[in-house]
Amino acid sequence: MDTKTPDPAPVAPEELRPVAHLRVKAAALLLFTLALLLGSALYLLYARGAFEATQELVLTADDSEGVVVGMDMTFSGFPIGRVRRIELSEDGNVRIVVDVPRKDAHWLRETSVFTLVRGLVGGTTIKAYSGILTDPALADGAVRPVLRGDSTAEIPQIMSSAKELLSNLSAMTAQDSALGGALGQVQSLTARLQGPGGALGVVMGNEADARKVVATLERAQALMARMEQLVTRADRQVFDADGVMPAVRATVVQLNGLLADTRQSLQKVDAVLAEAQAVGANAREATTDLGALRAEVESNLRRIEGVLSDIQRKWPFAHQPELQLP
Repeated sequence: MDTKTPDPAPVAPEELRPVAHLRVKAAALLLFTLALLLGSALYLLYARGAFEATQELVLTADDSEGVVVGMDMTFSGFPIGRVRRIELSEDGNVRIVVDVPRKDAHWLRETSVFTLVRGLVGGTTIKAYSGILTDPALADGAVRPVLRGDSTAEIPQIMSSAKELLSNLSAMTAQDSALGGALGQVQSLTARLQGPGGALGVVMGNEADARKVVATLERAQALMARMEQLVTRADRQVFDADGVMPAVRATVVQLNGLLADTRQSLQKVDAVLAEAQAVGANAREATTDLGALRAEVESNLRRIEGVLSDIQRKWPFAHQPELQLP
């Protein structure tokens, strides 16, 4: 049994008519697309500062590792320039040409410092520092050296120092090290300090000398006690009610009385002499009175001499007592 394919449906004549002005419309679409691409490119160039007035700054360094064309140069964290070209000079140094917009060029001064920092995390950055903003502005085409700071360059030195520190620490904590011996001596010294002799035994070196020092201190303490007893006894003998000082005080009072009597006798002698001079006729009687008065004066003087001898005998410091120490 034969199967026949059905014939396609007939197409209307209106659908097969060509589009009017197709070439013109396609050309217009292409031109619009091209204009859109050109506008986007121009906008990107404008946004990137291609049409902005700039001045040139050349930074010289001995190594430009990490620096790429198009990276920013920052000032206080804000981009004020862009690397345009990297070239090698005749002396072997690297020249980094940076374009700085005119509107941001006033941040750069003659005393500005430029650094090229390569950190452990992140890329390389170029930074500008201006300490005094009143200095003259940096001229167009100025050439300045850049200071390099590489954090990773110090890692080998740090590792070497750490390795040396660990080796020294291992040597210090070893059993046969000087620190171990010192700790053993400190432990022995602590044990001797806690022993019978204590700190005195450590200072003297042996227990026998320490005992001698203790015995000497005890004898000195006993001697001081005996001296205190002697001083107390002497104080009692001199200043108590039955001591020497009250007796001396009484003797002095008696001596003052004798001196007063002598003074009165001398006054009487003066009176008698006056009478003897006034009355010549009674010379014999006056002479007799003078003899009696003289005898009375001599008696008072003998009494004074006895009192002085008594004072000298009772005074405890008239002789030097010998104090025998144990």
